[in-house]
Amino acid sequence: MVVIKEIFYYHISMPLKMTFQTSFGETNTHDTIIIKVVSSDLAGYSEIPVNTGPWYSYETITTALHVSLDFIAPRILGADIQDIGEIKDLIKNIRGHEMAKAGHEMAVLDLIAKYENKPLAKLIGGVKSKIEAGVSIGVISDLEKLHREVSRFLDEGYRRIKIKIKPGWDLDPIDMIRREFGKIKLQVDANAAYDLDKHLDVFIDMDRYDLLMLEQPLHYNDLYRHSILRSKISTPICLDESIRDIYDTEAAIALGSCDVINVKPPRVGGLLETIKINNYAEKHDIPIWIGGLLESGIGRGHLVAAATLSNVKYPCDISASNRYYDMDIVEPEWVVEKGYIDVPKEAGIGVEVREDRILKYLVREIHKRL
Repeated sequence: MVVIKEIFYYHISMPLKMTFQTSFGETNTHDTIIIKVVSSDLAGYSEIPVNTGPWYSYETITTALHVSLDFIAPRILGADIQDIGEIKDLIKNIRGHEMAKAGHEMAVLDLIAKYENKPLAKLIGGVKSKIEAGVSIGVISDLEKLHREVSRFLDEGYRRIKIKIKPGWDLDPIDMIRREFGKIKLQVDANAAYDLDKHLDVFIDMDRYDLLMLEQPLHYNDLYRHSILRSKISTPICLDESIRDIYDTEAAIALGSCDVINVKPPRVGGLLETIKINNYAEKHDIPIWIGGLLESGIGRGHLVAAATLSNVKYPCDISASNRYYDMDIVEPEWVVEKGYIDVPKEAGIGVEVREDRILKYLVREIHKRL
């Protein structure tokens, strides 16, 4: 079907419109790796949305480039890929480094979709023509400022508000939002910052606020304690960092550790693993939604495709391009209209990549070829 002849790696640094704070710390730029795979006259694009440090994931810009250049690229260059599943087989013996592997897989899937002249969403079996958009608000330790942000995003039509929390900053912002905005769809994300023994009372208190879900409250490797917490509170528990692949999905469901799963395609190894998780969770009545990692418009295109899968039952963390960036690297930029993002009908991710804008943000470029 396609033979990969060249791979381009662009480390770019995109300034955020405002500081984004989580329990990990503050972020002011989105450092990421854009991948371009070339076969004859067509190119496929994707993104490895790693950080400069090992905060959300152990993978970083440095490790992702090392694994990509020394181990993944040699297996992909020259490969004659006849089926979408073959790209995963080429790199399956590389342990871990799921974001690096996902970046290559998704770039090849974009390329294949373009060769077949079909939208990426259709290539992976998506069933939706539009997706529900939610918004994620970082830790804002000022209730008045948080109020303004929530109000602004509701006015822009987002169908769900998610706020980041951390120990000492949790019940007060939740209480304010419920008092001021009523029964909006509201969920909170702890990014694994809490301890079951120390903070159980906080989680029990959260039950009063009818939250849509409590996302990743406990340690990212701890499925067992999440199952205990789930038995003690009524707020649905959503797992994020704990779900690295289909095997974690099976274990979490068997243990009763979650009610919902946030699937980030780069975190789990790509769109093909996302499909496996979607299908398995659907069989066990565990809904999913698609999370984001501050992606540029390229990565966002892959998230939109993933959000068209059958078991995506909640608004996703896929916002408009102007949520984070003054200038995105795709055209048209992603927009939210009345709380939804239209799924592109064009081939591949459905937007044009502006390589001139990539160069504007470029830190370094590396080129591999046959």
